[in-house]
Amino acid sequence: MKKITTYENKKILVLGLARSGMAAARVLNELGAIVTVNDAKPFSENLEAQELLEEGIKVICGGHPLELLDEDFEVMVKNPGIRYDNPMVVRALELDIPVITEIELAYLISESAIIGITGTNGKTTTTTLIHQILNKGGKSAKLAGNIGFPASTVASETTSSDTIVMETSSFQLMGVREFHPHIAVITNIYSTHLDYHGTQEAYEAAKWKLQEKMTPSDFLILNFNQDKMKAYAEQTKATVVPFSTTEITDGAYALEGKLYFKGEYVMNAAQLSLPGEHNVENALAAISVAKLQGIENEAIVSILSSFEGVRHRLQFLGEAHGRRAYNDTEATNILAAKKALTGFEHNKLWLFVGGLDRGNGFDELESSLVGLKGMVIMGETTAKLRAVAEKLHIPYIVTENVVTGLNEVFPKTDLGDTILLSPACASWDQYKNAEQRGDMFIEAFENLKK
Repeated sequence: MKKITTYENKKILVLGLARSGMAAARVLNELGAIVTVNDAKPFSENLEAQELLEEGIKVICGGHPLELLDEDFEVMVKNPGIRYDNPMVVRALELDIPVITEIELAYLISESAIIGITGTNGKTTTTTLIHQILNKGGKSAKLAGNIGFPASTVASETTSSDTIVMETSSFQLMGVREFHPHIAVITNIYSTHLDYHGTQEAYEAAKWKLQEKMTPSDFLILNFNQDKMKAYAEQTKATVVPFSTTEITDGAYALEGKLYFKGEYVMNAAQLSLPGEHNVENALAAISVAKLQGIENEAIVSILSSFEGVRHRLQFLGEAHGRRAYNDTEATNILAAKKALTGFEHNKLWLFVGGLDRGNGFDELESSLVGLKGMVIMGETTAKLRAVAEKLHIPYIVTENVVTGLNEVFPKTDLGDTILLSPACASWDQYKNAEQRGDMFIEAFENLKK
């Protein structure tokens, strides 16, 4: 890593722990900063804080005392999950203390070129595809960021011979100032996280910060299936590389079942291992990065034709007695579920759907449900989804959770049927998070294989 002196002997406050806070505190300490960590969890229950204290880093736990900011901090490194209306953050900004996130710190110390990926849907799958393709093609690529590997830790361990493939969220991007990827990808932008950002405009502005420091020698890969992305293409200094499944572009595109990059045939769309139109988009974004990095088609095809998916994102679980299953628990909104449903024959598909009731209806989902063999309905949205099933004359089962649902629906399935968990709802009505919901689904399906 670059041994920058920016923070040497400077007082830095790390607000919030978890993986990114731990990573930031350790990197800053190594850079010679005077680090204070502040976390809401009580010290007696806070293993991360206890570890940092043993390493000689000052920790203050059990709350966020505003008087802490009287200590003349130079910078606050904020956990992305902490909102900007948090009193500590508000006060820091009032005091003109710069508030950054850990990916900004990662950029400042990184010797490696960074490929940054963001978007409402598909960013984890696209990030993983790019990582695997680059490594298959002979590059040394490292995963980082929102995908689960703290960016500053990865940046501290890589060299100029490596490439960091970094998934970035809107929460992280709000806290960047100098962050500058050489290649950036925006998979798409739809409406989400408005509880955090307040407005759609603020959410999109956060995503757009990914390219803020890019220059004409950098490449910005945009989804031209969206008119708004075409408009954004006029507002960047970066060299835009478009991709589309609906038109020929000066980048990657699909035409008559074949995938191309700048007129060069790469592979047939039918060779893609992941189903759904959205995964064609993800593949085109990954192809764009790969070709810009000089990767041969053989490596691209090898990964795109064998990729089994990211855990919890349209993850293929195999077969049980001739029935296939997919775990798409991270489809926590209607748009994500609609995209997943494009990849399956509806007359052989049983859909697990439902979860936290956020007050919305499911009118937008209805057209994607037509012709389903059946629905397994669960969670707080049961009444709303049962009404949809009855309106569309789709057979359905109301169940308690994913485990009871699998046990109840499996005897009703036929050889060749597919079972898909793509809930179109968040999980917090019944589960700690979407991953727990998916893990329970996976385990229940594994038991059916016996």
